[in-house]
Amino acid sequence: QVQLVESGGGLVQPGGSLRLSCAASGFTFNYYAIGWFRQAPGKEREGVSCISSDDGSTYYANSLKGRFTISRDNAKNTVYLQMSSLKPEDTAVYYCAATLNDYCTGYESEYDYWGQGTQVTVSS
Repeated sequence: QVQLVESGGGLVQPGGSLRLSCAASGFTFNYYAIGWFRQAPGKEREGVSCISSDDGSTYYANSLKGRFTISRDNAKNTVYLQMSSLKPEDTAVYYCAATLNDYCTGYESEYDYWGQGTQVTVSS
């Protein structure tokens, strides 16, 4: 059974940090690029970051560069999203997704598997 399970979300003050985890099972993890997306209330889901499967290339939404860092541990079938200097506008449900493409893509339709999401709330 394919599963992507996000964890690590929660309530954090502005300027704080969180590390999200995406634990995968049921498929050959190291063949898949993994992306993080987020959806804020009343807004469309948007791409946040992605890490490829072949050479570990990383990609970030322009507005997030320098604050978020994506990484993967293939031995643990897990991808991490380290988020720092968080802002209230980062409040959203964060989803991870897996695509059999070995390269990253921002097109949601190209992702084969999705997690259930984890809530991140940035507020004082």
